[in-house]
Amino acid sequence: MAPLMTSTDVGADASFGAAATSTAPAGFGVVVESRPAVGCSDAELVAEIAEIERAVRVARMRQLQLIAEAEHRGLPSEQGARSPQVWLQGLLRIDLSEAKTRVVVARDVERQTSSYGEPLAADLPATADALEDGAIGIEHARVVSRCVRSMPEHARVHHTADIDALLADNARRMCPRDLAKLAERIKYLLDQDGAYRDEEAQYEARELHYVTGRDGMLVIKARLDREAGAKFVEAIRPLSAPRPEADGEKDPRDAGQRNADGLAAMVDLVLDSEQMPRTGGQRPHLNITVDFDDLKRGLLLGDEGMPGTLQATEQSITAENVRRIACDCEVLPVVLGGDSLPLDVGTAQRTAPTHIRAALLQRDGVCAFPGCDRPPGTPQAHHVTHWIDGGPTTVDNMIMLCGHHHRIIHSQQWRIALHSGRPVFTPRSDVDPSRTPRPGGRALPAAYRDTLRDLIPAPRDPEGIA
Repeated sequence: MAPLMTSTDVGADASFGAAATSTAPAGFGVVVESRPAVGCSDAELVAEIAEIERAVRVARMRQLQLIAEAEHRGLPSEQGARSPQVWLQGLLRIDLSEAKTRVVVARDVERQTSSYGEPLAADLPATADALEDGAIGIEHARVVSRCVRSMPEHARVHHTADIDALLADNARRMCPRDLAKLAERIKYLLDQDGAYRDEEAQYEARELHYVTGRDGMLVIKARLDREAGAKFVEAIRPLSAPRPEADGEKDPRDAGQRNADGLAAMVDLVLDSEQMPRTGGQRPHLNITVDFDDLKRGLLLGDEGMPGTLQATEQSITAENVRRIACDCEVLPVVLGGDSLPLDVGTAQRTAPTHIRAALLQRDGVCAFPGCDRPPGTPQAHHVTHWIDGGPTTVDNMIMLCGHHHRIIHSQQWRIALHSGRPVFTPRSDVDPSRTPRPGGRALPAAYRDTLRDLIPAPRDPEGIA
């Protein structure tokens, strides 16, 4: 195989450059063949990609040496810049944070010479060697530099060489993210007091803000200390996991949508907890007011009706969504006068009593929808014929659904029927043109018997004759 890349060294004092042509410019450079990538074999593509990355890293080390020398000569101040990083930002048109990183790393890996012309070791010699070899990038070097610089003085005096050697060696095999985790472990080992102070500072810097946007959506911004953050991740991770594939189709939600759904499920679990502090004798709950007539005609296309109101945020919500939420809630009838002031308040009634919910969970599991494998959350009891339309609150008229499929059932208007005590779901024609009924719910022993009927041996008579 013909070589894809060659390098030429014409002297340490010459300038360094890279060329994408077949002829190298004067000085130290890398020659990259200009033939089209489509003409390369698989092996050549892999080899050239890796070699170019190594050459870019070697070039970056050369640039760091030049940056350090420019700072020694005072070029940034001579050219009117207030700092080396600002000078470098303008020169290379890069972000200030990236310019600062290059200046700091350049100082740490600079190879100087004494007044007698003798070479002096860099502050981080192992990192400098790895950069010169093209084995690591500046992102790795930044992790090493930050780790050493964050150490207290006594640790830097006694352990800088060990830290540099250990991290530089691991950087040859790790990505910068994993290397940063190792560097953090080193800090926790050698600077436990500093690590504790950092954690206390993070706790003091904690914050969570929420505001209703102009479009009506709630915007949340939070910074959590590492302990609270770990609890949040542990809680939301199983609730925001991708749903298993159904009929070969992957979960259509992106990561942001899955996290939002996971947070909503987490809130449902919290609101259903008996440990929540009570306000005015009541557990925290979602409070919605809506006119009864508007609620009744919420799903009838073409009918007009006023929306409901979310009491916590004073926002409007469609009667259609109120109808979905009302499937499994406490309904408190309130008679209002013409000025919307309460005239009479009835008694709250839970549409799915405890004994019915227990029976539904036994029959349907967390969600009866075909193929649903949602993690345990807060299941919602759905009326096949809505209670507001006269449907009874009985096991034969209710099924358990997860929050996602409860919304699907209402928005797509699936037809649900119970056959032999097991729910059967029929989609609309735009979802499934054949409208094939799909059995749902938990597999019951009776269903197992029907499935395995042919495998059950026939009983024998007392004489042992089949």
